[in-house]
Amino acid sequence: MNVLILSRSDVERLLPMAECVEVMAAALATTSRGDAVLPLRQMVWMPDRTGMIGVMPGYLGDPKSLGLKIVSIFAANHGTAYDSHQGAVMLFDTAHGTPLAVMDASSITAIRTAAVSAVATRALANDDAGDLAILGSGVQASNHLDAMSSVRTLRRVRVWSRDPAHARHFATRESRRTALAIEPVGEARAAVEGADLVCTTTAAREPVLRGEWLAPGAHINAVGACFASARELDTEAVRRSRLYVDRRESALHEAGDLLIPMREGALADSHIVAELGEVLLGRAAGRGKRDEITLFKSLGIAIEDLAAAHHVLARARQTGAGVSAPLGDLKPDSEI
Repeated sequence: MNVLILSRSDVERLLPMAECVEVMAAALATTSRGDAVLPLRQMVWMPDRTGMIGVMPGYLGDPKSLGLKIVSIFAANHGTAYDSHQGAVMLFDTAHGTPLAVMDASSITAIRTAAVSAVATRALANDDAGDLAILGSGVQASNHLDAMSSVRTLRRVRVWSRDPAHARHFATRESRRTALAIEPVGEARAAVEGADLVCTTTAAREPVLRGEWLAPGAHINAVGACFASARELDTEAVRRSRLYVDRRESALHEAGDLLIPMREGALADSHIVAELGEVLLGRAAGRGKRDEITLFKSLGIAIEDLAAAHHVLARARQTGAGVSAPLGDLKPDSEI
């Protein structure tokens, strides 16, 4: 029995953003259709709370994908040579349970997270939205720049980071890479005011985006905070917005951007308008008015990893990418 091992460079080559956007749209629709099994993720923290591992298993019915992601999250890695998210995605055969592939999770997480934001932006943002504010300057900031460019024509880009030097470096590097004139700004408010696309991609535990800054008609993709105790948006930002999520159950257990305002008594769980997949299926309404503020709260769910990994595996088989390694020998049950 051989398992295909795919590196970060393999994943990045085999999962271009434009393709991943379509893969994510299909996976979210399949999930909201009910053709997925998706337990809440399990977390194991280090005693000092500096890092943790999360296990995210799942099954997706179309395309049939069974597997899990195991990933470490060390927030202090932001701005260092190490990704904040590191780990592996494993796929198993759905007929016999045979391990099929192990691939880098950091690259899958980075690409699919931004691709889901692109799906949300395509579905919820105004058609002419193109003034982009990015809060954060790490891996997700760069991928969200690509994701937003894939679904909207950007006419202005501003970036803010808690470390101004990081914002300046991001602007210089990404301006050169994309040929966009990216402006580093010293305050989050200066990035957000007047923007009609806002992406929060930070490791913040307290709000970096305030509702009073938001322009009418803005669309927000909030992706950085993924625990019940952390949030990037203040209560007013969430209260002012039509809120969409990747999955209701996950949001009501894990999304601090929603749960903290709920604990304050400012919101009820009915503030969630719909899952993004329900909008894609035509079962729920998206933006109703041009001047509405829409918010997509992304937690990242296992079916996104499985769908991305399934696509990568199919492309790897077509191109001969990866390294095939023996894992074990097949044996009759009587010999096990």
